[in-house]
Formats: sequence, C-alpha cells, structure tokens
Amino acid sequence: MTSVMVPYYAQPDELPCPLPTKQQIHSSEEIFLDYGEGRKVVGFGHNFVVKYGLNVELIEGENMLFIAQLKDTSVRAPKVYALYEDPKDEMRYIVMERITGVTLLSVWSSLEAPQKEAICAKLRRSMDTLRKLPSPGGYCSIGRRPLEDCMFWTSKDSDETESPVEQVNGPIDTPLNGPFDTEEEVNSAMIKKYLYNNAPRGKAVFYERALPKVLCNHPPVFTHGDLQRKNIMINRIPDIDKAGNVVDEELEVVLIDWEVSGWYPSYWEHSRAMQGCGRFEDDWHYWLGQILDEYLTIWAWTNMMFLELWS
Repeated sequence: MTSVMVPYYAQPDELPCPLPTKQQIHSSEEIFLDYGEGRKVVGFGHNFVVKYGLNVELIEGENMLFIAQLKDTSVRAPKVYALYEDPKDEMRYIVMERITGVTLLSVWSSLEAPQKEAICAKLRRSMDTLRKLPSPGGYCSIGRRPLEDCMFWTSKDSDETESPVEQVNGPIDTPLNGPFDTEEEVNSAMIKKYLYNNAPRGKAVFYERALPKVLCNHPPVFTHGDLQRKNIMINRIPDIDKAGNVVDEELEVVLIDWEVSGWYPSYWEHSRAMQGCGRFEDDWHYWLGQILDEYLTIWAWTNMMFLELWS
C-alpha cells in the first residue's frame, strides 16, 4: 500500500463537490448514528457521509484507501475524501462517499432465495479477494500496526503495569493489541484480555491450556472484521425473471465500517460474523456459510469466550 499521510485530502478533481466544513458537518440534521462526542455519523448533501468524534479511528479511512488502491472491482468500499483531526478539540473526521442504496439488513426478510444467492455470490468474491492479500508481517493492521478489534482493547488511560492483569504461567512479552508474529501470541493476548476484564482466573488457566490445541495453524489473512448485514449495502434489489432467475447485471455490493480490519487468524472473519447472527432468528447463518469458509468448531470456542467477556 502507498503510505497515507494524515491529514489526507483527495485531489480537487476527485471530489464531486467542495468538502463540507466542520461547521456544516456539526450542523447536519441527517444523523445516522449518534453516540455524542464519542462518535457520530451524519449525511451532508447528496455526496457525503461523515463519521466524526473523539473515539473515531482514522485507520478506518486508511483501510478504505487501501481497498481503493487494489483497483479490484470485486471489492468495493466507500471512497474517502478526507481524513483529519482538529488539534483544538481532538475530534477526528472521516469524510467519505455517500453510497446510494440500502443496507442488506433492512431488506433481507423480503428477499427470495435467488436474490440472496446473487448477493452472497458477490460477497464471496469480495471475501476471497481480501483473504488473498499478503500480510506485511504477522497479525496486524495496515502498516504493521496494532489490531483494532475490541478483543484486544484496553483503556488508553490505564498503564499496563497498573491494570488488573495477573500473569498466567509467565509474562506476555508483546502488547495486548499487537502486532503479533505468531498465533500463539494472539492466543496469549486474548487470555490476557480475559484477565483484564476481571474474568475468573481459573477459566483463564483453562484457556491457556486449551487454546494452543484448538486455535493453531491459522495463518494471517486480511479480514473485514465486522461482516454484519448492517455493514453491507446494495445499490438495488436484484430483479428476477419469470423462471425465478436473477437477471440483474447492475447489482453492486459495498462494504462499510472498516474500522477493525486487518490481518487476523483465518478463522476470525467467520467467528466474528457468526456473532452477528444474534439469536439465530433467520437464515443469515446459512448464507454466511456461502460467503465464507466455515470454522464451526472454532466459532463455538471463540463465541464462548466472547460471551463470557461481554455478557
């Protein structure tokens, strides 16, 4: 990837119209997501969506620029027009393309099987392309930076020496969020996170004994990291002919929310996506198996750990 210097601004001839000012962004009345000063997503005009806030990570925009550099039509992310931080208030801004269409979540229940098949076939090609991207070295984000998944998150205000982490059979030499050279280091970091969240020490000892036998031999592959239907947009619902076949050649699938993307163990995409099935009230779990290779046994393990951490 060609390195991105932040602040980043697209060239004037790449813009559909002038970028919105900070004042225009904050005064937008079209609000898609609102977590106060931490994170907000708003629309501006017909061309822009802006994600901004104190907790917004600009690496999300860098990930989308990375995807754009692939110039591979099988993978589509919103175009990025600007990435910057205001030094006065430390608010960070990602100004991106406004995608025309609807989320897959909003229309899923109305789709027929051939339509789902057409959409998921496109998603399969997208995932296959992403998973072939070579790692810059181990398990990491672009630029061989730390991983952004919340599994590896700790408070920025906490000093690791003061955090409630006890060693389990020896110290962990790498930072909790990497980058990691080996899958063993990834496993150790997850156990450390388990203890950081004040989970039972006895269960952590069990995980330390069990995970090396279960979570092993999974190379780093590029992972979107949050493959839920709310993060998949389609430009239109595919047309079906009288025979029940999809005949729509203009269907476009766009992936949004690239905040946690990076090179994770090969099972990670499937395990995280399966968590988006919630209570398994529909057939999304089946179609995930058409989009991704399934790691069902490993999902059972990781799901148990995730639920214990955040339930």
